[in-house]
Amino acid sequence: MAGVSVPVKKPRLLYVVNVDWFFLSHRLPIALAAQEAGYDVHVATTVKLAASAIERHGFTLHPLNIDRRSANPWEALKLLLSLWRLMRSVAPDVVHLVTIKPVLLGGISARMCGVPRVIAAISGLGFVFTAQGIRASIRRSLVAALYRLALRRSGVFVIFQNEDDRSLLEQHAGVSASQSVCIRGSGVDLAAWPVKPVPQGKAVVMMPARLLADKGVVEFVEAAKRLRNRTSARFVLVGDVDLGNPTSLSSDQIQTWVTAGVIEWWGHRSNMAEVLAQAHLVVLPSYREGLPKALIEAAACGRAVITTDVPGCRDAIDPGRTGLLVRVRDVESLAETIRSLLNDPVRLRAMGEAGRHWAEKMFDVREVIAHHMALYRGQPAP
Repeated sequence: MAGVSVPVKKPRLLYVVNVDWFFLSHRLPIALAAQEAGYDVHVATTVKLAASAIERHGFTLHPLNIDRRSANPWEALKLLLSLWRLMRSVAPDVVHLVTIKPVLLGGISARMCGVPRVIAAISGLGFVFTAQGIRASIRRSLVAALYRLALRRSGVFVIFQNEDDRSLLEQHAGVSASQSVCIRGSGVDLAAWPVKPVPQGKAVVMMPARLLADKGVVEFVEAAKRLRNRTSARFVLVGDVDLGNPTSLSSDQIQTWVTAGVIEWWGHRSNMAEVLAQAHLVVLPSYREGLPKALIEAAACGRAVITTDVPGCRDAIDPGRTGLLVRVRDVESLAETIRSLLNDPVRLRAMGEAGRHWAEKMFDVREVIAHHMALYRGQPAP
């Protein structure tokens, strides 16, 4: 009928993420920008505590059951079927997959459903492609085959956070150079992370992270033990256990260290800009990362960092200018490096100032969002 306008269908964007809080902490600004750009945003994830927060933003929530600890093939098959049904029902124009299981099983489901555009975010390959031994080789071959099935087709872009992971997946899974894009993490809203002066009083050496063994929590605690009689600094863990992760420490273990007076445990905090402002030095002795958000946020707050010389961690700092690198799993190196920086407050402050400039140059969330919007439109990020 003349004069009757036909509403334009919004392009539909589906995020598949392992757990709801990770979506909010690592992808919310991108999803909000996509919504503002005209996308109908859907989120499929394991629902823990954040359902109302996700729906409050106007996103459509699809609860999933993604068991991050399980390697059971039957459970994987059930998840694959759930994702296939979901994608057939939602009929997304773009699917954005985040973390390993969503990338592998979501990528295969998207292929089966003919989703025209898939963005696969590799937030860290872990040790599956670097471990040695026969069992590791078999596991690597299986995972590489799944990656090939999930990712090797037209319309798929793969986001890497560091060049080491990109090289490994290009080598083992045949991801092409034309498919792969390197974007340094999730970015940070610099306006929300103001630089505040280093506080007076006893130095606070802070490790902000989920309390997982492979984040280097034990090494941090052992370094604190070695420095108990050599410094008056307070050693603080900020973060919670994550029982959905197979390498999580227990609350009882953390409490044992607290009771012994080795560390303080501040638990999970939602106001990290204020928390990091209380630190003199931020430490993350992780075994391997994609690109750790904690180090980006520490730099934005103007705090010097110490981290390990491994993929992801070394990509988050400008070594020697914004922080220092230590050998992975080397408690003595970690303790000595902490002690040396605490004893040099002028250098500590200078590294913090350089860290803020580094964050402004490398990690501004506005650039990260622009790169993602280009990928959603089918254009490789600049």
